[in-house]
Amino acid sequence: MKLKDKVAAITGAARGIGKACAKRFLDDGVKVVISDVDADGLAATAAELGRPDALRTVVGNVARRADVDQLVAAAVKEFGRLDIMVNNAGVARNQDILDISEQDFDDVIAINLKGAFFGVQAAAKQMIAQGGGGVIINMSSVNALLAIPTLATYAISKGGMKQLTSVAAVALAPHNIRVVAVGPGTILTDMVASAIYTSEDARKTVLSRTPAGRGGEPSEVASVVAFLASEDASYITGQTIYPDGGRLILNYTVPVKEK
Repeated sequence: MKLKDKVAAITGAARGIGKACAKRFLDDGVKVVISDVDADGLAATAAELGRPDALRTVVGNVARRADVDQLVAAAVKEFGRLDIMVNNAGVARNQDILDISEQDFDDVIAINLKGAFFGVQAAAKQMIAQGGGGVIINMSSVNALLAIPTLATYAISKGGMKQLTSVAAVALAPHNIRVVAVGPGTILTDMVASAIYTSEDARKTVLSRTPAGRGGEPSEVASVVAFLASEDASYITGQTIYPDGGRLILNYTVPVKEK
C-alpha cells in the first residue's frame, strides 16, 4: 500500500487502460477521480468499481481546457489535493494517410496531445500551489517510435507526447514534480479492436511482430502506472516506459514483394 491516501485523477477512464488504472489505484488505497466524455460508460465503471468512499466521477472532454481544469478542481474539492495525474484519454483512427481530413487530424491531436498538455498544466499548477510535489503520467504508445502508416495521426500525436513528457519533466523538476509516460504495445481494449484488430489477418500480423505472442491486458499497463506513481520510481522522470511484449525490440516490418 505504498500509494495509500494519495489522490489521483485519470482521464479517459470509462473503459480500457484508464479503468484498469482506476481499479489498481483503488486497490492500492488511492482516492481517485475519473473522467471521460462518455457519461454512461463513466457511470457504469463507477458502479462496477464501487468504493463510493474513494471514487468520484467528472464528465468532460480533455480537448477543452475548462473540462480538464474542472477535473483537477474536483479532486481538490472532494479529497483535498492532487498527487497523481494520469493523462490517459486517447483515440486512434485507422486511415490511409492520403485520406486524412483536416477535421480528422484536428480531432486526434486535440484529444491525444492537446488534452495531455492541458492535463500537465492543470495538474502542475495545483501541485505547485499545494506543495509537496507530485507525479504526472502521460499515456503514450509504441507508436511514438514506430511508423505504422495507417495510424498516422495517432503516431504523430504520440510522438508529440514523447517531447511533451520530456520538456515538462525538465520544467517541473524544480517543483519536485516528476513527469513520465507509459507507452503500451497492443493492449486488448476497445480502441485496439476498432482501430488495429480490424480483421483476423490484421490481428495475426500484430502478433507476428510481438515476441510475447499475445496482446497485453489493461491491468498489466496499470501495474506500470502504479509503479511510476510510487516512490519506488522516485529517480525516474522524463522517460517513457514501454510495456509492449517485446514489440519495439522486434520493430515494425514492411512486407516486400520481389520485383
